[in-house]
This record gives sequence, C-alpha cells and structure tokens, in this order.
Amino acid sequence: MRNKYWLLGLLFTSLFLWLIFLGNLPLRDWDEGTIAQVAREIYRNPIDKMVWLYPTLGGEPYHNKPPLIHWLIAIAYSLGGVNEWTTRLPSAVLTALGVPLLYSVGNLVFNQSLPALFTALVYMTMLPVVRHGRLAMLDGAVITFFLLLLFCILKSRQQRIYALGIGFCLGLITLTKGMIVLLLGGIAGLFILANRQFYLFKSFYLWLGILLGNALPIAWYFAQWQHYGENFLQTNFQSQTFARLVESVEGHSGPVWYYFMEILKYGFPWLLFLPGGLYLSWKNRDTVWGCLIIIGTVIYFGTISFMSTKLPWYVMPIYPFLALAIGVNLSEIWQEGKFNIKFLGGFFVFLTVAGLGGCVYFSFANPQPTLIIMSMVLAISMGIAAWLVIQRNRNFIPVLFTGMYLVLLLLMSSNSWIWELNEAFPVKPVAALIRQHIPAGTTIYTSFSYGRPSLDFYSDCQVVAVSVEGLQEMLANKYYLLLDKETLEKMNLIQSKVIGEVNGFTLISPLINFNN
Repeated sequence: MRNKYWLLGLLFTSLFLWLIFLGNLPLRDWDEGTIAQVAREIYRNPIDKMVWLYPTLGGEPYHNKPPLIHWLIAIAYSLGGVNEWTTRLPSAVLTALGVPLLYSVGNLVFNQSLPALFTALVYMTMLPVVRHGRLAMLDGAVITFFLLLLFCILKSRQQRIYALGIGFCLGLITLTKGMIVLLLGGIAGLFILANRQFYLFKSFYLWLGILLGNALPIAWYFAQWQHYGENFLQTNFQSQTFARLVESVEGHSGPVWYYFMEILKYGFPWLLFLPGGLYLSWKNRDTVWGCLIIIGTVIYFGTISFMSTKLPWYVMPIYPFLALAIGVNLSEIWQEGKFNIKFLGGFFVFLTVAGLGGCVYFSFANPQPTLIIMSMVLAISMGIAAWLVIQRNRNFIPVLFTGMYLVLLLLMSSNSWIWELNEAFPVKPVAALIRQHIPAGTTIYTSFSYGRPSLDFYSDCQVVAVSVEGLQEMLANKYYLLLDKETLEKMNLIQSKVIGEVNGFTLISPLINFNN
C-alpha cells in the first residue's frame, strides 16, 4: 500500500514540475523547431494525403527520425491548437512518467523501497532530465520506454507474460528514435545475461512481443524504402545514424571527455554521491542492481564518448543509471549515518555562497523576481544541508530533495529555463512581420549566418541563409529578403522596396513590373 502512495506522489510531483509554464517560452532551435514543423504538416494535411506515413519538412521528404512523437504532437495540435504548450506536451508527459517508472524499477532491483525512492527523487531533481524532458525532443520519451523495458524484464521473473512488453518497448524506442534501439537493446540483452534470466530467450512471450511490437516500426521503414528507395536508406541509416559514429555530422564534434564535462556541469549536488554509488555498484556487481548500474553506465557512456558526433542531449539515457547509483549511496548513508562531514559540509557551504552570489547577480544583471527567489531558495536549502551535515544529521538528504525540487520549480517558472534562446535574435517578432506581409510557404533568403527551424515554424515560410552575393542574385530573381542592418547598407536595393523592420532586421520585397 505504501508503494502505491509513493507512486502517486511521484507521479503528481513530476507531472507538476514538467508541465508548469510549459509553453511560456518560444520553441528552441534545432530539434524543437524541426519536430514542430513536421508535426504541423502532419496535422494540416488530410489523412488521404499520407503525410502521416511519409512525413515532410517544408514540403520535402523528412527522413531524419521515425514519426511516433510527431504523431503525438499532431494529435495534441488537433485537440489544443498549434502552440508551444501542445508542441511540448507529449514529450513532457512521457518524460515525467519515467519518474514513477524508475521507482518501480528500483523496487524490483533493490527489493526495498528506500533506495528506490531516493533513486526516483534524484532522477526527478536532475536539471538536464527536467529541462530536456520539457522540450519537444525525443530523448525523454526514449528513456521512459527503456525504463518500461527494464521493468518488463525484471517483472518477467515473477510473471512470464511481462516478457511480451519487452518486444513492444523495443518497438516504441525504434519508432521514436530509430537505431538507438540497437544500443539500448544491447544493454538490456547484456543485463539479461548477467542477471541469468536465460529462460527469456526461450520464452514464447518474448518472441511474440518482439514480433507484434516491432511489426509497426518494420512496416514504417519498409514503406519508406518502397516509396523513396535508396534515398531514404542513405539519409536515415547512413547520414543520420551510422555516420554519427565515425564522422562529425554538421560540425557537432568534441573530445572524448565531452560528456563527462556535460555531466559535471549540470550534475550537482547529486554528483557528490556518484563516486560512492559507483563504488558500491562495483562492490556488489553480482547483485541485480549492481550489474544493471555497471553495464548501463559503462556501455552507454563508453559508446557515446567515442562517437564522433557530440550533442548535449545524447547523454540523457545515462541519467537513470547514475540516479540508481546515487540512490543506493544515499540509502546507505541514511541507514548507516556515515558520510564525509568535511567534504560534504564544505561543498554545501560553497553552494550556499553560490546561491547568495546568484541573488546579487540576478538582482542587477537580469532582474527577474523568480530567479532571485530561486537563488535564495538554493542558498537557504544548501545552508541548512551544510549545518545538518556538520551536526552529523542524516536529514540533510530530504532537505536536498526539497531544495532542489523548489529550485527547479522556480527555474521552470522563469523566462530563463531555455537559455539557448539568448544565443540569437528573438524569432517571434521577426516571424510576425513575415506572416503579416508574405504568404505562407514562400521561400525567403536571409543574411543571418544560418537557417533557424524555429523561424521557419513561426513564420510558416522557409527562411534560407545565403551569402551577400547570393542575396543580390536572389533579389534580381524576385525573391523576398530578410536583411540585418550591416548587410542592408552593403547591398544595391534600387529594384526593391522595404516592407517592414523589426529587431534589427528589414524585410525587402523586389519591385515587380507587371507590364512585362
């Protein structure tokens, strides 16, 4: 009965954190803008146009990823209109469901509720998990489907029929993000072997589940191949999947320690307990939880570290394994009351000072009341945790959970939780200018250094970045231009007129001679 209450509590608190002010900021480049465009084109087109089966981006075939999340977003559009909230809703809900699901997995691997509860709370209060999970991206959903896969593997020890779910989860992962299923499925297979669940490979339920669960993904891939031929195989499998292992796709590269630094940047305060958790996992590697943590962490982290293409969100599926390791360490600290007072106390004091520094910074540099309160909450909670550590009081653990939850809640309520929006000009005013004067579907050429999918989405046009020489040629060919001030001064705009200006960008229309 207690487990049910914890499950409901985790479900409510995670959904609240993932959904609060979900639509308060514009969509982000790159994935959000692209996914939203694909979903909107599915939503706009009648079923008989078959865009739902053969997705498009700007009217052109979209071969990047399978369409499960795009389908869900299109359904959300049909129910709640096209906006940021409905765009992010399916991914956010699916990611939030991973919290109670991880608690259930923890109960099965630990055979006790305390480390399972600590694991779920750690996972729920990890900044990258919450932030990326709220975006219209694929990774949060993939993690949840993988956790459901692990749940089915573990539950099948008690009831063999749960092996059916293994195949369906593999199908969901495939239909969400394609060939990542090979890596996650490989981790699951090694865990089955290490856990000595050999009976699964002879189970009728497993193979029936694989057959039924993968029928739709296989049918979708086959349909794409039949419709597009070699072009689909070249783009989806080669350019967008296997090429990322050995090539730096679109310039997204980094050193082998790239993901270690990503975890280091955004993992505190929980990273303080990770070394101890990994040590306990290795020490207990013959247990179910120990081998799961070691296999998952080593295989996944090793694979993405040696991939040539590096993107921050590729690290996301490792966080459940890290949360399990941290959760078991916190559980041991709670039960035995042994921890490094000087190290933990000193670090929490440092975080207290950082919180106070944040109060000062946000009061002057970026005066958002929510961020100021967030910094105060961080300083107070870390200060209380430091005092409890010095007093040898294990209650610093619930203080950390409460403090981090409130900090993340305040951050997600602010206008700063998608800080990448500050890297370039705000798209919505520029897009409004375009929509006001230019028909939907028009191609526009811009002097900005790169194309922005979010601008394409909001303007309902395709805005293509080209050089100054290319812009002059496009103007001569009667195309619309979107120019920044510097480029505007360089160009010969005699045969054109200014439509409007906003945020440093000017929309230019060619003069069209209707007598010729």
